[in-house]
Amino acid sequence: MLCPSCQKDDSKVIDSRLSDGGSAVRRRRECQICRHRFTTFERFEIGQPNVIKSDGRREQWDEKKLRRGISRALEKRPIGSDLVAKLVNVISREMLLTGEREIRSALIGQAVMNALRDIDEIAYVRYASVYRSFEDVAAFSEEVEKLKNDKRKTTNVTQLSLLTDKITNQKE
Repeated sequence: MLCPSCQKDDSKVIDSRLSDGGSAVRRRRECQICRHRFTTFERFEIGQPNVIKSDGRREQWDEKKLRRGISRALEKRPIGSDLVAKLVNVISREMLLTGEREIRSALIGQAVMNALRDIDEIAYVRYASVYRSFEDVAAFSEEVEKLKNDKRKTTNVTQLSLLTDKITNQKE
């Protein structure tokens, strides 16, 4: 590892700790030449699947794009940025765990909508309006009506969604 101060590659690990819930190792290092101390992180790298767009194009997974879409839907809503980050991580992990090398963008969009429905209904409708490209007010009203019907059906259920539990527990 190159020292950020003198650019030499002679450093020694002073301390190692697990970080990011065990998905990374944080190492404290000291340069043997200039004695500058610095921190490095070691993470495993698993490639996210490529995304097949609705027009057939293929793109690399872009977490920033996912974060941007979720953030726009949650704009001016009482949801913190830490919850947005957790949501992005949950959806990214869900897509990774499909085990597929390529996934359709529709699958990602549906996962985002499912998560937003459980977190914030306004954000859900905002995201659905862009994702489903509503052409008129009738299509928009139909989506809101489906949301109301789904909510009525789930009010009789005593068990919460697994995704909701993960995200709302991390919200606190």
